[in-house]
Amino acid sequence: MVQTTVLRVSLANILSRFTLLKSQQIFTYGAYLRDKFGERVYKVGINISGFTCPNIDGTVAKGGCTFCENDSFSASTDSVQELKGFYLNLESKENPYLDKQLLQLQMQFDALSARLKREYGATKFLVYFQSFTNTYAPFETLKALYDKALSFDDVVGLSIGTRSDSITDETLDYLSEMAKSKEIWIEFGIQSIYDVTLERINRGHDVLNVKEWIIKSKKAGLMVCGHLIFGLPGEDKKMMLETAKEAYTWGIDSVKYHSLYVVKRTALANEYARGEFRPISEEDYIDVLVQALQIKPDTVSVQRMTAGIDDESLLSPDWCRDKNAQLRHINAALKQVGLKY
Repeated sequence: MVQTTVLRVSLANILSRFTLLKSQQIFTYGAYLRDKFGERVYKVGINISGFTCPNIDGTVAKGGCTFCENDSFSASTDSVQELKGFYLNLESKENPYLDKQLLQLQMQFDALSARLKREYGATKFLVYFQSFTNTYAPFETLKALYDKALSFDDVVGLSIGTRSDSITDETLDYLSEMAKSKEIWIEFGIQSIYDVTLERINRGHDVLNVKEWIIKSKKAGLMVCGHLIFGLPGEDKKMMLETAKEAYTWGIDSVKYHSLYVVKRTALANEYARGEFRPISEEDYIDVLVQALQIKPDTVSVQRMTAGIDDESLLSPDWCRDKNAQLRHINAALKQVGLKY
């Protein structure tokens, strides 16, 4: 009897190990960078004041995306508060605060890279222009900031978060030239392929605009990351999955999957309070995510699996408070289909 029990336990252990061994590792952005540079490359998130978005300043809309209270998505630093009330756009004729912006860039990079070196032994960095729309400024300003970032010790390249309606051919040509010797990524918020959804969230552009600039960026030799949001107002799981399918066909190199959550001081918070919006459940989010990962081309790396925030600004859903729990649940679901993250 004892031998039989031991045999069963041993067999269960063997089967468990076999399941883990045959699970396919999802291709991550970290793995891509390690393969290319031979070691881990750390992203340094930068928040330069003076940048905004064209659906905030009235160029294409006002108020910004309905879900966005940008402090929730920004790099956290104290040195970016100096230029409150000053905002650039593509038509700005001059920038009297460029020297201060360059100083902000230097201060933030020095502080954050020093911490990464101290805590993790980091030796290579990618400067990530993160908050707001980081091509929405005169070319001279952008070139000065990008050149400065690339001049820092141990920086191998840039990642630039932007919108498809806020980049010029001049900027694209410049980035294309830089990409010949540096790792240059551009991150576009795709969010959804449905114009009705983009209009509802006050995005300010249509899906054809995103598709056009992703394809142009790829032709220019840039690496492209697409941001997708699951759980947008009015969308069902079929629509969310169709967004992922279509985005893959545009030739993106990497993807960030986001779950939509509601934070205070946003238009979405008002919709939620009126009962006009219900956040996606964790079960439904994971179901769509797993399906999106199953159809994802193997060459497309994953930079983010989910999103969340654990502070007083979060209104709903509560499951977005604990990213570690989210990742455990996601990995458990992935294991059932032979994948691991």
